[in-house]
Amino acid sequence: MNKIKIGASLAACAVLAAGLTACGGDSDSGATSSSTAVKNAANTAIINPSDKTGGDLRYAMSSDWDSPDPGDTYYAFSWNFARYYARTLVTFKNAPGAEGQELVPDLAEDLGKASNNNKTWTYKLRKGLKYDDGTEITAQDIKYAVERSNFTDELQGGPKYFKQYLVDNASPYKGPYKDKSADGLKSIETPDKYTIKFNLNTPFAEFDYLAFMPQTAPVPQAKDNGLNYKKNIVSSGPYKIDSYEVGKAMKLSRNTNWDQSTDEVRKALPDTISVALNQNQDDIDNKLMSGALDMDLAAGGLGTAAQPKALGGTEVGNTDAASGSALTYMTIDSRVAPFDNIACRRAVQYALDKDSVQTSLGGPITGGDIATTVLPPTVVGHEDFDKYPTADNKGDVTKAKAQLAECGQANGFTAKLTYRADRPKEVSAAESIQQSLGKAGIKVELKGYPSGDYFTKYAGSPAFLKDNGVGMAMMKWAADWPSGFGFLQQILDGRSIKPTGNTNLSSTDLPKINKLFDRSTKESDADARSKIYGQIDQLSMDNADIVPLTYSVQLLYRPENLTNVVVSEFMGGQYDYVNLGLK
Repeated sequence: MNKIKIGASLAACAVLAAGLTACGGDSDSGATSSSTAVKNAANTAIINPSDKTGGDLRYAMSSDWDSPDPGDTYYAFSWNFARYYARTLVTFKNAPGAEGQELVPDLAEDLGKASNNNKTWTYKLRKGLKYDDGTEITAQDIKYAVERSNFTDELQGGPKYFKQYLVDNASPYKGPYKDKSADGLKSIETPDKYTIKFNLNTPFAEFDYLAFMPQTAPVPQAKDNGLNYKKNIVSSGPYKIDSYEVGKAMKLSRNTNWDQSTDEVRKALPDTISVALNQNQDDIDNKLMSGALDMDLAAGGLGTAAQPKALGGTEVGNTDAASGSALTYMTIDSRVAPFDNIACRRAVQYALDKDSVQTSLGGPITGGDIATTVLPPTVVGHEDFDKYPTADNKGDVTKAKAQLAECGQANGFTAKLTYRADRPKEVSAAESIQQSLGKAGIKVELKGYPSGDYFTKYAGSPAFLKDNGVGMAMMKWAADWPSGFGFLQQILDGRSIKPTGNTNLSSTDLPKINKLFDRSTKESDADARSKIYGQIDQLSMDNADIVPLTYSVQLLYRPENLTNVVVSEFMGGQYDYVNLGLK
């Protein structure tokens, strides 16, 4: 997910400016305007708690959604925002710190009941749940939502965990758009309209995390029109989508059929919610700090132009250096020559100046710590190691050229690198990579694409990358859920690669890694699972097809007029959107 959650990184505890310290202090509020204010207050507390209703909550974003359809989206901000209009079987608490990682019932009365050695999971729905049109939400609607999001050719934007772990039919199930049988996927049972049961092909102790995903948001089959459903989504949450103009705007208002008594998490404070799309990032930052905007939906953090103002003046008390155990990294596609030779991939690992990349991302305070592993230090299973060490992380041209000679490219070669063109810090990082690899003779052609289509049409499409000879891609990843499996599986298990919407195209589908993932799902001992995740990380770095850049931190800004502001560790270090209100 890009979508993804365990706490502030060590970088967030650095000295930010003269007289400014992070992760501590004697201020009890993040809303103070003192130049000596302690930032990061929303990492550990809910700022400006309030139950006041009313007003229009204003969001903006420099791009568009991959899709607002809960069954066809993978950006973390999209999962976060979808909770306004899409309820799922379970969700996470609206709370700071580790408490915010706890799962709680949402549509379901309780968390899942496991049986059959964790191969069967059963959920009972609450009574009285309704869509915005007043019709009842049923277990059959949730079954259908999982079927359409995991088993159709049309919807490829989200993860396919359910497809991978649910028992398939006698012949491969083709999804509800092609298979018109009444039974659908037989391993999802709905014995009555309030009960849903999932039968898995392997034990899976962490299944409740799948039940949290927006793919369990109910979809009435009669209202589904495939890829166009994003324009007429039926709401199960406290808000309904009044309009969505692709690339321009979205408007939401209250769902009068939502019943607060059935929802233990959401307060539904604003009267309306508006989103402006494809806005200039610097303009978004300036409007946030002037009070003309309430929230940057993409949650990428303040850009380099806005950071000095935020950190050096009266605005610092309204900022939070947030980390959700996220990794900024670059993939190397071993299907694209000359990266099919591991020595050429190692040449990139040695040549890359990570210190300059860190600087381009904002430096150690807002760019994150330099990374040498796929698993961030805050994720269970992390081990400290560096397979490709260089002095001061500035790259080693000599070692890189030795690897180039070994792979038959002594004079270097040309490679293409994709990045999201509407994200200034990612653009800067890509340019830094271009410069450092050039010193070793690797000439990089930069290819920028819009965030909304980045994974669906470009960097996440195996066909596009292969047809266009693109060997490298900029990525950022946070855990789908807070465990080593939740972080690693979608970016390292080659079996999870889809026709489009991928984040793991560096993977060469290594059998050893796939077998370790299978072992981890069957392992009931948490410590043993942790060791497996560490082994997977080691094998991935041995294969040299992922270049970890930084353990990411984003400098978030919260205007004075916002209430109930808290960093969500579950959602990749974003603010939790669902209970934001206005003074």
